[in-house]
Amino acid sequence: MQNEPARVSIAIARPFRRHLRALSKKYHHIRSDIQPIIEAIQSGECPGDRIPGTEYVVFKVRVRNRDIEKGKRSGYRLIYQVKTPTAVLLVTIYSKLDQADISASRIREIIIEEA
Repeated sequence: MQNEPARVSIAIARPFRRHLRALSKKYHHIRSDIQPIIEAIQSGECPGDRIPGTEYVVFKVRVRNRDIEKGKRSGYRLIYQVKTPTAVLLVTIYSKLDQADISASRIREIIIEEA
């Protein structure tokens, strides 16, 4: 009998909630756009690229924005921290059209505020 891998619990940081709410007013499909990423994280995958310089295990994922039809490059960036093998924190999300990048120091600040 095979053991099922434990589902990863996902916590959501206040900046993630705030930005998601603001972005959903402009981009109506954002929740369905990010849902496959959240499901992948819950199943134990670590999609995206690791962000160096944060002192934490943090990943950035490119997510396609169906509302603008420009592909992943102009889509969303979802930032998350792997706290333990079974616990993840969704740190923040932003639209690449609205914000060029996020600094490692800002990511660190959010993680510290949520601790």
